[in-house]
Amino acid sequence: MGVQLHRGAVAEVIIDFPPVNAVPADGWLALAEAVAAAGADSDTRVVLLAAEGRGFCAGVDIKEMQRTEGHEALIAANRGCAAAFAAVYDCPVPVITAVHGFCLGGGIGLAGNADLVIAADDAVFGLPEVDRGALGAATHLARLVPHQLMRTMVYTCRTVPASLLHGFGTVLEVVPPDQLRAAARRVAAEIAGKDPVVIRAAKASLNGIDPMDVKRSYRFEQGFTFELNLNGAGDRARQRFVEGR
Repeated sequence: MGVQLHRGAVAEVIIDFPPVNAVPADGWLALAEAVAAAGADSDTRVVLLAAEGRGFCAGVDIKEMQRTEGHEALIAANRGCAAAFAAVYDCPVPVITAVHGFCLGGGIGLAGNADLVIAADDAVFGLPEVDRGALGAATHLARLVPHQLMRTMVYTCRTVPASLLHGFGTVLEVVPPDQLRAAARRVAAEIAGKDPVVIRAAKASLNGIDPMDVKRSYRFEQGFTFELNLNGAGDRARQRFVEGR
């Protein structure tokens, strides 16, 4: 349970926080450290980011925030998410996410910053942040869906299926759930077979021509989450979620 790193030419980083992979604050930091460690290993050619359990990621652990006095858990979760998303983006080798079930909130940050996404046909993507009294990861959702759909998803908290993203080209393949990990490994093996020096140069060059500074953009979004928390809207929304209202 937690974050697992399996080293190799195709390094696998596995998220495992039962029951729904709502990641606690220290889990985001562990995830950032695992991805960074995999990328720093000269033997690593590709990183595969996947998850165990019912879904890829349900975002931050809101219950942890509500049972922790003060703002420490909120601040830690925000910093942890920023670190984990940045680790995926800055990883010197390509990162492939294998998404099954739900990819929500912080899961969008991970998938949106990845180089490739492979999804199971049961996967859905969404940002429930407005219903949770927070904002963030629209930066990353905008890398997966067109602009006005991104806005619609933020305002309504609707989810969309992997098949729709496949149509946009932002999900490379959609496969049955029991074939997800194998499909991701096939693509990873294809990339791992290339010259690793060239692949690392390609990753650096693609980040260098990216039109958006994803780290700065995401931290800007997070500022509004702090405002919502200060005026009480964030806490009210989180409490409604915890109480099931």
